[in-house]
Parts: sequence; structure tokens; C-alpha cells
Amino acid sequence: MKTVKSIAIVLTFLLAIPMAAQIQQERLDLDAIYRIKDEGFNRSQVMDTMSWLCDVYGARLTNSPNIKSAAEWVRKKLTEYELVNVKLEPWTNPFGRGWSNDRMLAQVVGSSPYPVMAYPKAWTPGTSGMAAGDMVIAILATQDDVEKFKGKLRGKYVLTAAPLAVTAHFEPQAHRYTEEELENLSRQQVGGGRGGGGQRGGGQTPGALTAQNRLKFFTDEGVLATVEPGRGDGGTVFVGGGGGLSTAPMGVRDPKSPPVVPQLVMAVEHYNRIYRTLDKNIPVKFEANIENKFYDNDLTSFNVVGEIPGTDKADELVMIGAHFDSWHTGTGATDNAAGSAVMMEAMRILKATGLRMRRTVRIGLWTGEEQGLIGSRDYVTAHFADRSDMKLKADHGKFAGYFNVDNGTGAIRGVYLQGNEAVAPIFQRWMEPFKNIGMDTLTIRNTGGTDHQSFDAVGLPGFQFIQDEVEYDARTHHSNMDVYDRVQASDMMKNSVIVASFVYHTANRDQLLPRKPLPRPQPQGQRGGRGGN
Repeated sequence: MKTVKSIAIVLTFLLAIPMAAQIQQERLDLDAIYRIKDEGFNRSQVMDTMSWLCDVYGARLTNSPNIKSAAEWVRKKLTEYELVNVKLEPWTNPFGRGWSNDRMLAQVVGSSPYPVMAYPKAWTPGTSGMAAGDMVIAILATQDDVEKFKGKLRGKYVLTAAPLAVTAHFEPQAHRYTEEELENLSRQQVGGGRGGGGQRGGGQTPGALTAQNRLKFFTDEGVLATVEPGRGDGGTVFVGGGGGLSTAPMGVRDPKSPPVVPQLVMAVEHYNRIYRTLDKNIPVKFEANIENKFYDNDLTSFNVVGEIPGTDKADELVMIGAHFDSWHTGTGATDNAAGSAVMMEAMRILKATGLRMRRTVRIGLWTGEEQGLIGSRDYVTAHFADRSDMKLKADHGKFAGYFNVDNGTGAIRGVYLQGNEAVAPIFQRWMEPFKNIGMDTLTIRNTGGTDHQSFDAVGLPGFQFIQDEVEYDARTHHSNMDVYDRVQASDMMKNSVIVASFVYHTANRDQLLPRKPLPRPQPQGQRGGRGGN
């Protein structure tokens, strides 16, 4: 038994030699990394960029006035950094109308008045000035419910859901990866199966109403607004886009979409109080002044791009990116001014250090990500390949790699490899100087929901970094608390330095980064996942 064990140990050692040799052969420019760290840690501008994007320009809903103003500021800033070919590059396909919320006042009125915290859903209409009315509960599950409320809801504010439970937080909401969690993340998942048996993706219960059925009924009835409880508690309210009645691809963003009623999301504690009061057969009167505007003058959005020209391999390209758009209730800080500011700072660092890069490095700040990665997909289709037919454009073969940041403020702890085994020893080598700031994990796993998928979908090396969760899903992601003050400055500086280093080494390798085999064409109807991180 000892002999067999000894042979196994020797074999394991011999098999490890090729990987170790490959890691050591990968060039690592420690002088360049010193200069990148010095600039990024001692003269950082990343948090000033964050303040401009979040405090000055605020929420950046795609095609809103805010995002256009913020993009113009970024264009000027990248030009100041001495990037070239800086522009707002229009999409090839329309996005739809813009939208903004300019006023939101709401309170319970009467003998015991109190203010409430509520937000309109994006792309929904407002009221015509201050509108007062009774609140009622009308939870519609079936056609029988519709019949019960028919003719009874005009001029009412309608609570459309049961109260949500609010539980105490006995554990902190913020979280950084433990070593054990990172170790588990690094392991490849095998199998997984469906589990549980039964139906997947579920058919609808016979007679059940769709969300669109309910919205049409409320609109036809002439309710003042629908009101639903927001996910989150303690002042945090998660809000996204509203529903519409159009079946066109743009949906509620289509200027020709049929009119619908205003749609509000209310802080759960306020919603629950109103619900419990109504449940006691005590009337509740409510008034709200909601000013929402639609912008139909330009239905096509844009991406912000700029580049640092390469030297002897200038026709080859390295890209970094993040989505620039956000939802509307906070200021889009962790989702995703954080990623945008990190990428801008990485480009600034590379220019400020004067480091020579053989390949051209281009930044892309995408809009329409929250509606399904639309901006980055449009860009990839225009420049590299259409995933529906996988007919490759000339620049596809000259593409070195794409790096993305879109998981909040958390420090980078490693890289998702998207199944690309061949790139592992390269990234392992490049991570060595950053182990002392917590980056030491590679996982072969895929991660979804953001713009690296647009590149990966057409066979280009596209990667998302592993980041600490911090408060992302618990507090800031798509919420009114997604603001500057929830961003961790030290994490932002670390992330900018790591991105700049990975970009520098990708730009100066003799070869492009390794690729996976080309995927098969994926017609429109077969695509999974909408994205929207």
C-alpha cells in the first residue's frame, strides 16, 4: 500500500509540473505593477469620479436627461485623460423613450395624517397634480376576483398585494468572502440537476390572471394608482420598471404603448400599516403628486467609448467595461457607477504612468444593461459578431480580451473564468502581486447578469471579477439606498489598480488570450437570461 501511495504522490507532482511551468513562463512586469499601484493608491481620483456621477448627475436611467448629461461629463473627462476617439457611439437599434420622475409627494391624510415613503416605477405615468382618494385592498388572483371588484375602484388607490413579513436582522447585512467560501467558489460544479421533480418554469394555474391582465383591469377601471409593498425594510426600497400593455419588443418604453395607470412601490412598513388599518374596516385617505415625464425625441441610446492607442499591435484590441445606466430611486452608486468609475480610473492610471502598451485599449460604458444587456449586445453585434448567426467580423479575430466590473463596491477577490481552462495559469500568474490585498481565487464557473456575457456569447474572452458581496443584494442593488455613501473607497482603489494591471498585461502579451471553441448560433427565441445586474 505504501508503494502505491508513493507512486500516486509522484504522479500528482509530475502532473502539476506543466501547470507550474506555464504559470512561471507567463510574463509578469513588476516594475509596471509598482507604477500602477503607486498611481492608483497615492493619487487616486476614483472617489471624486464617483461623486460627480452620483451626487451631481444622480440616477442614470437609459435615455433619461440625467444619463445624457453624465455621459457628456464622462466624454470630457476621458478627453482630459488624453484618450482618443472618445465619443457617444449610437446604438444601431432603438431603445425606446426616456423617462424621469421630477416630483413624488405622498401621504396619508385625515384625522391621523402621516407621510409615507413611496416611489413610482420607471416608465409609468404620473398624476395630474395632487390627487386624493380612498385606499382599498384589491388582490386579483382569478377572474372571480375581477368580477368582485368590477365598477368599485374608480378614483381609488389600490393595494395589490398582501403584507410582507418584516423580520429583525440578527446578522450584519454586509459580508466579505471568507477563505472557506472562496475555496468552495473555486471548485467546479458538477451536475446539479433539476432536483425536486415536478414542473419547471411552471405553467400557470388554470384561471389565474397574468400581471398584464391585472394592469389592464385597473387601467380600465380608472384607479388613481396601484400600490405594492417594496422588497427591503428599514428605509430600503427596491424599485424597477413598471408594467405596460404593449406586446412590442420595447414594451412600456414604446411611445405607442397603450396608457396605463400610475404604479407605486411603498416602503414595506408603511404599506403594512395601511393594509392593517384597512383590514379593520377603518377608511384610509391618501394623496399623491407624481410628476413623471416621457422623452420621445430620440429613441436610440448610446455607449460611451474611448481608447489608448497601441504600438506595434495597435490593430488588436483589449477592452474593459461596465454598465453606465442605473435605476432611478438611488443614484446608481454600487450599480453601477462603481464599475464605471473603476474603469475610468484604470484608464487614467494607464495614461498617467506612461506605460507602453502594444495593443489598443478601449473602454466601453454601456447603457440599457438593466433592460437586458442591450447596449453591450448592440456593440458586440456591430463590431464583432451577431450571436444569432455567428458570422464573424474582421475584428473578432483581433480581440484580446474583455474585463468587466459590475458586482457593487466590493473588493476584487478573483476572476470567473467562464469555463475557459486555458486562461487559468495566465491569470494565476497575474494575481500574484495582489494576493496581499486579497485577490487569490479563480473559479472555472460562469457568472451571469452583466455585460461580459455579450462578449462570451460570441466566443470572445470576456470575464467578470469575483467581488465581495458587502451590502449589494441586501441593501443597495436596485434600491433607493444605492448611493455614494455606501461605496467603500479602499475597495474602489484596489479594484482600479487590479483592472489596470490585468489590462496592461493583456495588452503586452505576445499572443491574444486563449479562447473557448466558438458557440453555436443562438436565434433570438432561444436566448436565455436578460441580465440586469
